[in-house]
Amino acid sequence: MNARQLGKEAQLATLLAADVNATKLQVTKQMYGTGSEANQTAMLRLRGRMQDKLLNHLFFLDHSDSRLFLSRRYQVECFDLLYKGTILYLEGEYNLSERLLRKCLRLAEQGEFTSYAELACQRLRIIYSEQRQQQQYDLINKKLAKLRQTQACEDEAELMDTQVRLTMTRPVAARRALPQKMPTYIEEAERLHRKAGTFTTFLALYRLRMVQAELAGRYDDIIRYTTAATQLLRQGKLNERRFDQRFNQFVSVYAHLRSRQYKAGLKLAEVYAADFHPTSSNWFYFYEHYILLALHAGDYNQALRLLHVAQKNPSFPKQRPAAQERWELLQAYVEFVQPAEALPTRRRNQLALFASLTVPEYTRDKRGHNVAILVLQLLHYLRQRELEPVLARLERLRKYQQRHLRDAATLRSRLLLRLLVLLPEVNFDPVLLAKRGQNLLLQLSQAPMTGEADAEVEIIPYEQLWTLTLGILKNGAPQ
Repeated sequence: MNARQLGKEAQLATLLAADVNATKLQVTKQMYGTGSEANQTAMLRLRGRMQDKLLNHLFFLDHSDSRLFLSRRYQVECFDLLYKGTILYLEGEYNLSERLLRKCLRLAEQGEFTSYAELACQRLRIIYSEQRQQQQYDLINKKLAKLRQTQACEDEAELMDTQVRLTMTRPVAARRALPQKMPTYIEEAERLHRKAGTFTTFLALYRLRMVQAELAGRYDDIIRYTTAATQLLRQGKLNERRFDQRFNQFVSVYAHLRSRQYKAGLKLAEVYAADFHPTSSNWFYFYEHYILLALHAGDYNQALRLLHVAQKNPSFPKQRPAAQERWELLQAYVEFVQPAEALPTRRRNQLALFASLTVPEYTRDKRGHNVAILVLQLLHYLRQRELEPVLARLERLRKYQQRHLRDAATLRSRLLLRLLVLLPEVNFDPVLLAKRGQNLLLQLSQAPMTGEADAEVEIIPYEQLWTLTLGILKNGAPQ
């Protein structure tokens, strides 16, 4: 059917689907011919009508897809019953309303959705009150009081968990204060879980323990926690309607990466990849670490293949700006380590432009990517044999080391930069450089991975970057 024969809402939907980046003015002109004030007002009304129709379709979404978050289908089922039971009560259909609310309560208790169980009890109490059913009223009132106590524990546990996770997204300086606070958080979460004993309090405690281990760099402990949780699930000690094994899978892959168990992590990632839905934001987090595992394992061909898989995902350009920046830097590294013939000429030119011009300069606190950015710039100019830019980047690395890498937790980054600043001292001779750097390289190989709060992200392990540097210099020194 011709677009002109469609209704206005359908025409607008077609236009937006064809060009998701179209501005309001552009769409107005296409819909009404001009961008006059009257047409823009008409456009706002049209958009409102279309939005209302789209929102109505939310009632018909299929939440049973096994690829979606596990608890979603059960949570939505409770909400649906609660909504219908409430509407029926308002219509005076008390018997049918009670039946649906009772079912909602039963399913909420099975899924340990305390908030929905509490709401269902509230509405049932109102029904029993208005129907003068004293015995039922007393029973539901007692259950409601107990649920509210449980809900209070869950709210407190979730608040702690949320505060910690928000702090983990803040600048490095703020995150460094967390390790000292974590024992107190863990102790309080354990108390709340002993009191409530619900899945929600378990999950908060579980996450807090993993954050504590991550901050301390104890990634083997995280692997142990995920294995134990899987066993609890198999033993029926965790709610199968709530515990999504994919969360465990992602955390396990991440822990294998950080604990340098690259080959084992790659095997797990290959198995787990099919369980993550391509439309989920977790899919991109998973593939980001999947690619990092391939890079750390030295399998650069697989890293490139995985990068292409991620880029073909229709949701790739819809990620948050911060995520897109990480992917740009990750792509630059993946392509930088490829043989020249593996990339088309156009892409090689784009990579050179990215590395030399558009890679952002380091900021005072850029979530641990500063060293990765500066080193990529340095390696690019080393490969191009451009002496002045190389010396400029080395000076920036030296200053960055002095200003930002003074803590014990930044030992690995500090050792790498100390290796790199040796370049001009040996006149970029790879043989002399390898000899001069032996002791520092040994220290680097023995330096432990630090916790997430302090670590600079190693897109490629620093030992491999050093080998790559020596290989570039064998092709000639910058001039």
